[in-house]
Amino acid sequence: MVRRTISLTKAFAGLAGLFLTGTAAAEPLVGPWPTPSPTPVLLLGTPHLSGMEKLQPEWLDPLLDQLAAWKPGVITIEAPSGPECFLLRRYEKSWPDTAQSYCARVEAISALAGKALGLDMPAAEAAAEEAVQKLGPASTAAERRRMGGLFAAAGNLGSAATQWLRLPVSERPAGDGVSPALATELDDLSKRRNENFLIAATLAARLGLERIYPTDSHLADRVQAEAPPGLGAAMREIWSGSPLPLADEARKGMQDIASAETLLAYYRFVNRDDVAGQRFDRIWARLSSPHRPVSTAGAMLAGGNPATFP
Repeated sequence: MVRRTISLTKAFAGLAGLFLTGTAAAEPLVGPWPTPSPTPVLLLGTPHLSGMEKLQPEWLDPLLDQLAAWKPGVITIEAPSGPECFLLRRYEKSWPDTAQSYCARVEAISALAGKALGLDMPAAEAAAEEAVQKLGPASTAAERRRMGGLFAAAGNLGSAATQWLRLPVSERPAGDGVSPALATELDDLSKRRNENFLIAATLAARLGLERIYPTDSHLADRVQAEAPPGLGAAMREIWSGSPLPLADEARKGMQDIASAETLLAYYRFVNRDDVAGQRFDRIWARLSSPHRPVSTAGAMLAGGNPATFP
């Protein structure tokens, strides 16, 4: 049986991507693949909703309806996992400031949940992986509350929000390993203006999925700790330049968002092949310049994001 997957990951600067997939493995790594049932994958480019101050959550309903109709079996998001944050914090000299930049919220909520459960992050990760396998259609509200607490303690905030959203509002009090403070945090997460929660977790809960998967990785950021002289200036040069032909249209589309219809129109625009391709083509052309130091291209490929419209 082919299992569909959806994923949220960065598509361009200020944009993240939602990735949906199905199941199937095939070789070679470059298609076309000799398999009768390749895994369907949907990558959704999305603005970072935190920057859309006027956004009303209900404006996302038409988008969520279309994504739900696609029926993904797996949803991945652009977010660091608990285990990666655990590693980055303990190897801070090798990854200076990385944990502080990307893991502060994960660590704070994990510590809060872990205190209530009496588990550190690795123990919570192990307990969460065991407990999630036992969930099913007949799972009780108490079991889901505890599951939300375990995911939070494990640093998987998207899955914690998914479990919280699967509960009726009346079933979201403290209890079953969820302290009053953690219940408040989970309430806030479930409606936080962030694509990982308003789109991914909301969609997962609607579809009856138990979790979403954080797939962002900052391990390649280590190259920045070993950056050669001049890397910063070279990177600024790569990102600079005259506006792309579609940049004005993108900015206008963002400014015009004032309803579910205009928001859906913007999503259709940013997910056009030519919109994403234009920016990527420019970035990679600059990286491949014969005058570009190899170390600069390596840093961009390892830890960079060919993203924004200039």
